[in-house]
Amino acid sequence: QVQLVESGGGLVQAGDSLRLSCAASGRTFAVDTMAWFRQAPGKEREFVSSITWSGSTTVYSDSVKGRFTISKDNAKNTVSLQMKSLKPEDTAVYYCYARDNIRGSDYWGQGTQVTVSS
Repeated sequence: QVQLVESGGGLVQAGDSLRLSCAASGRTFAVDTMAWFRQAPGKEREFVSSITWSGSTTVYSDSVKGRFTISKDNAKNTVSLQMKSLKPEDTAVYYCYARDNIRGSDYWGQGTQVTVSS
């Protein structure tokens, strides 16, 4: 099992910045990719950004490219999402995700609310 604990959500104004963190524990040796997804009210969960466990490869959705930066602290097994120039449409519950490449299992955090007011 991989346990994921998110932190850093909150209420901010449009244009502000916010940093989310996700601490991974357990079978982290088997994790090859970590990512952030988000789900707005009444909408499906959508991909935001991902990073390989080595930190060598990152991917962003078009909606956040240039505004969000994903990074990984290998010493702490923590993945962070630095969000800048936030927009009201970024309002959502943000979920941390990890993939166990050996077992082919997916793991999710409990989610953290990000609310951007206009």
